[in-house]
Amino acid sequence: MGFFSWKAQDTDETIWNRFSDQYTETVYMHDNKGNVWQEDNYEGYGEFGGKDYYDLLAEMNGLEGRDAGIALAYAQPPKPYYAPNLTNGKGWKYTFNAPEEHAGQGYWPEDDD
Repeated sequence: MGFFSWKAQDTDETIWNRFSDQYTETVYMHDNKGNVWQEDNYEGYGEFGGKDYYDLLAEMNGLEGRDAGIALAYAQPPKPYYAPNLTNGKGWKYTFNAPEEHAGQGYWPEDDD
């Protein structure tokens, strides 16, 4: 299984996983109903505060299961969908935008970071 990583939507900073040699910040995952999950030690596998990003994505769109969330996130052609928001700060108002993915998967630096 590979790493999953994104950039925080409030800071545009990479969400590093704990196996990288980068400083890892607390990350907050927000849904469209006001729920927030706090992750202080992100392992890189898409789980924040005990909640899987892709499970939550599926739930937010009336689907079930991680595989359904992954399929929706990578559907071709893309379809609009509710996506969890990922931030470094807890005080965030949900937006309909998915977080930008980090091509280095939260472990390997990118040229543009």
